[in-house]
Amino acid sequence: MQDYVFEIQLKVRDYECDIQGIVNNAVYQSYLEHARHEYLLSKAISFKTLTAQGILVMVSRIEMDFKRSLTSGDTFTVKLRTEKKGLKLLFYQDLYRMPDNALCLNAKVEVIAQINGRLNRGEIFDTLGF
Repeated sequence: MQDYVFEIQLKVRDYECDIQGIVNNAVYQSYLEHARHEYLLSKAISFKTLTAQGILVMVSRIEMDFKRSLTSGDTFTVKLRTEKKGLKLLFYQDLYRMPDNALCLNAKVEVIAQINGRLNRGEIFDTLGF
């Protein structure tokens, strides 16, 4: 079992589905991003505040492995854990359909930071408590 540090429950909306009746692949990135933003807010970290301080936190790479499809009305949970690796902060995110807890997606999101236009070597993630 993974050592998740955060999870959020969401529900599929009709307009997120394609003509096949399943969630469009691009929508999963929105689910993952929403979970990351809510996780940061739970740690009292705001993108708006960071940006005002000249700190830009951005995705540099995403890997997604699709396991099962979600459909309209499905409820699901996005769970995540983090790992600092060099100048990157890695988010490992898994998406589970409710109530059967079926794994639908595994993702690895690599995040980097710039401070005042310069690439940070990862110390900012220590400062932020990762």
